[in-house]
Amino acid sequence: MHEDLGFEKLLGEEGFFSHLLGRSPSGAGRDPLYGPDLPVVLLTGGPGMGKGRLLHAVQDHFATKVPVVRLDCGSPVYAHRAGPEPGARSAATEALVEMARRLCTWQGTGGSFAFPRLFAGLAVIATGAEGGTPAAVATEVERYEELPQKRRLPGLRTGDFWKGVISGSLQNLLTAMAGQAFDPYSAAVGNALLEALFQSLAPRGRVELERIYGGYPGAAGQPMHGLSNLAADFQARGEARGLAEGFLFRALREDLEAAYASASGWLRRVGRPALLLDHAESLLGERLLRAVLTDRRGGQRDRVVIVGTARRADGGAFLHGGLPPEEVVPPAEFRPSDCGPPEWSPRLGGGSERAPLADGVLLLRMPFLTGDQLRRETERRQTRGEPEDGANRRRIDAAVARLSGGRPHTVIRLADAAAAFRMSADANDRDLLEAPLRLPGDGAPERPVVDVLLQELLMDQLPVGLPSEHRGEWLDLLTHLSVAHDEECADVLLRHHQSGHVNRLTAHQVSKLLTDTGWPSCARHFVGDFGLRQMLVHRLYGLRPDGAAWYADHHLLRDHYAERAADGRAPDSAAFGSVIAHRMNHHLVSGGTDDVADHLAATLPGRPREWCAELLEIAQAPYPGGADARRERAQGLVTPEGPALRRTVDQLLHAVWLCEERTRPTGQETARTLAKLLELLSIMEFDGAGQLGKVATHWNGLAANEQPLLRCACTEQLGRRG
Repeated sequence: MHEDLGFEKLLGEEGFFSHLLGRSPSGAGRDPLYGPDLPVVLLTGGPGMGKGRLLHAVQDHFATKVPVVRLDCGSPVYAHRAGPEPGARSAATEALVEMARRLCTWQGTGGSFAFPRLFAGLAVIATGAEGGTPAAVATEVERYEELPQKRRLPGLRTGDFWKGVISGSLQNLLTAMAGQAFDPYSAAVGNALLEALFQSLAPRGRVELERIYGGYPGAAGQPMHGLSNLAADFQARGEARGLAEGFLFRALREDLEAAYASASGWLRRVGRPALLLDHAESLLGERLLRAVLTDRRGGQRDRVVIVGTARRADGGAFLHGGLPPEEVVPPAEFRPSDCGPPEWSPRLGGGSERAPLADGVLLLRMPFLTGDQLRRETERRQTRGEPEDGANRRRIDAAVARLSGGRPHTVIRLADAAAAFRMSADANDRDLLEAPLRLPGDGAPERPVVDVLLQELLMDQLPVGLPSEHRGEWLDLLTHLSVAHDEECADVLLRHHQSGHVNRLTAHQVSKLLTDTGWPSCARHFVGDFGLRQMLVHRLYGLRPDGAAWYADHHLLRDHYAERAADGRAPDSAAFGSVIAHRMNHHLVSGGTDDVADHLAATLPGRPREWCAELLEIAQAPYPGGADARRERAQGLVTPEGPALRRTVDQLLHAVWLCEERTRPTGQETARTLAKLLELLSIMEFDGAGQLGKVATHWNGLAANEQPLLRCACTEQLGRRG
């Protein structure tokens, strides 16, 4: 898939990022958005929505025009680098050092950057190096020797008041003290390092360090106290270390700001620098976002563009200060399809220190692919000659649209797998999931595309808060939960499939984990994304021969709701109007179609409106694998037993089931069948029959236009994106 697909409006010469960065991809200047206060921009969307792809595209388009650094906060590399010296490093400091090192080599307009303010903080936390000896501290400090001094450019002065921080008295002092024994973070080593640091600086450098580190909590304007407190907080770990790490991030941004705000920087530098934080929902990413948002809430200003990713639709729970959902004020947001980005300014209601961090955020909703974009992606991958009427291509387009919902990553995988795949006009969309796929550059054998997608969308993007003991079973648990409708339904399945576990997940926990990972919710389906649910349903049917796992789960739920119905208890959710309807839904898809038809025929007279609602609830179910005789049965080609009312209800049940499953084309033929059956019922001799004529007209119109008869969040997604 082309990197720009779906992002054209964002990346163009007059697009959002051109104005956010103050420069276009061609190098032309642009009026900057949102100065001098800048929002943190969060790209929101669940797995497969292209957040990382957009960050890559921003880097590719703009990194030669303005300084752009992209960091993968979900990578374990930063924790691994910190491992050898846990007292002097952390994942956060290693990430900051990587940002600084990349910017030290910037070769664009204005030249490279220096990070003396950041260096000073890194130097003092180096006193926590293993053993605490001057030699160990010196070795640790040497890791950062390229940071404080700007690289020289021919013919340009570089601001030499930082010169000598490494090569001068600091290094000489540490070398002279080598061999002496000190406790970890000895006061003698720390004090000597601080004295050497300040003595090696020109007056302007000392003034600048006094300004920033004199403002560290508890420093009372004394920079040496501030640096000492920074080192002590870092050694204390926990929340105190988080405070120190956040301050180091501020120092890095102040170094960048100084490079632009100086007289030479004002003349030579253009646009705004940008830090792109991929997988910012990770612990490291959240820590960095929290730090910059806290600073900006407190009045700190800088011109650094921060763009992160967020799986949750609200940007992340940490942004909202623990407020319950009903009290949360959503951050400002926009979508690429909007006319332009919204007006934005930080909200400071209730006082800046108490304002939720969300007030400093602008959410950019990742775009789903439009129908035209989706069709172009599938069409250009077709490799076999099409029949004259293009029926196979149209069927493939429809299947990819429904199974993907316009989710870009799913589109590309399905379109690639469908390149040489044939589908009959009456095929179930889920047939496409078995199409073989070999990943580009991967020497592994072909696999069904459903296996690839479930690995990439679920197992490669596990919820951040998922306990480690459940990581290996996450896919299996969700596979079984694909047949659940609400939390009660899901809890029945979870208790069964986690029997014997000491620490079990509850349905409420799983629902929250899905939300945290960016999957949508639906009041009628526990797994609220239509495409993901179809993949999981498909996998469930294939877990054991002849769909045994499928039938076992539905029988478990059928029996549970049979007991609930016997107790006379009301339903606990909006998924069903009655416990009986919930039971009949699971009975329908596990071999009980005759029983369901009997029930519907017996309960129709006298209650046509309630009966129609119950029929739709019962029929909102996937069809199991294997041969599908619903269309023939709906059309009367397979004649059921019983009187006319019973036979007609049986046919109508199968016609509605076809319409409600949403994985086959229905079109005019099914719509006419639906209307005909309802009209037959409307002229039969039972109380309320005449009311079904209006229903026939309404349902016929919906089915003829491939619209759902019973709407829910899942079907609304399909309507918006297909």
